[in-house]
Amino acid sequence: MRRTPRASHIIVRFCVTVIILSQPSATALLAPVAADMRAVDAVIRQRLSSEVPLIEQIGEYIIGAGGKRLRPVILLLTARALGYDGNRHHELAAVVEFIHTATLLHDDVVDESELRRGRDTANAVFGNAASVLVGDFLYSRAFQMMVDAGSMRIMEILSNATNVIAEGEVLQLLNMHDPDVTVERYLQVIRYKTAKLFEAAAQLGAVLSGADAQMEEAAAEYGRRIGTAFQLIDDMLDYTASAEQMGKNAGDDLREGKPTLPLLHLMEHGTAEQRQLARDAIVQGGTEHFDAVFAAIHASGALEVTFEAARREAEAAEQAARQFPPSALKETLIQLCAFSLQRQS
Repeated sequence: MRRTPRASHIIVRFCVTVIILSQPSATALLAPVAADMRAVDAVIRQRLSSEVPLIEQIGEYIIGAGGKRLRPVILLLTARALGYDGNRHHELAAVVEFIHTATLLHDDVVDESELRRGRDTANAVFGNAASVLVGDFLYSRAFQMMVDAGSMRIMEILSNATNVIAEGEVLQLLNMHDPDVTVERYLQVIRYKTAKLFEAAAQLGAVLSGADAQMEEAAAEYGRRIGTAFQLIDDMLDYTASAEQMGKNAGDDLREGKPTLPLLHLMEHGTAEQRQLARDAIVQGGTEHFDAVFAAIHASGALEVTFEAARREAEAAEQAARQFPPSALKETLIQLCAFSLQRQS
């Protein structure tokens, strides 16, 4: 599918390019917690151990697919930035990654996705039943590890987060193919389904460090806001990036009849013909009219609106992080806010 760049596409790409040129690479940015992440990887592989070979095989398949692992990274950075000097954060970072991986396995089955992180999804390789059941295993293993932490506060944060994420999944299911979804309902799904685990990760870092209530709330706000920015950019990428860039098929959101901000903006501010096009796309799903929707979204300014919404969230995350005591790790957390906007995958 050949796409012709529109002015809005060029403007958004220009904004992203400016951010990229002013920021270090992902490897350089995350260097302060590189050793911690290696320790987390070791915990993940140890805790994936099972007498059932298929569990290890599927778990290794999806975890081994890579990704930036921003949720555990944020937990590690927050804990260290607030003065934690132990090693329990490795186990909790692995818990966060297990919960995230379980949601990915379940999401791909529900969404009938075939590509993630540039590879075939686990359900495409191993089947839906195996993917769902291994997702269940990862959830239950995560809860075993929560108990090992020996803290009711940690269990409270993670169990609440897991429950909210499940609510978000159901809310998103209700929103699909519904052309009357409001922007607020759309943002609620983001806050529940994506931002909540970012929030929990940052909050856990604060709890481990023994931070006071005000600092814990600042950490939670940081995670919530940067997680929202992350998802808004992801929704924008569905109409700007290639499958190679973002690691999934272009137009997946449209195929699923998922009303994301670019489509919602088109429905509010497009011409009568464009609004009807967007409405039909949400109701019917599929990618038959992807080229027309793609052109309308670019012409309507929807991408600038989505990028600006993400920028506001990243800015709010930065303001929350500025409440942390001075340190190099605090600066890394601040730099991550801009990094969340530059991502192309």
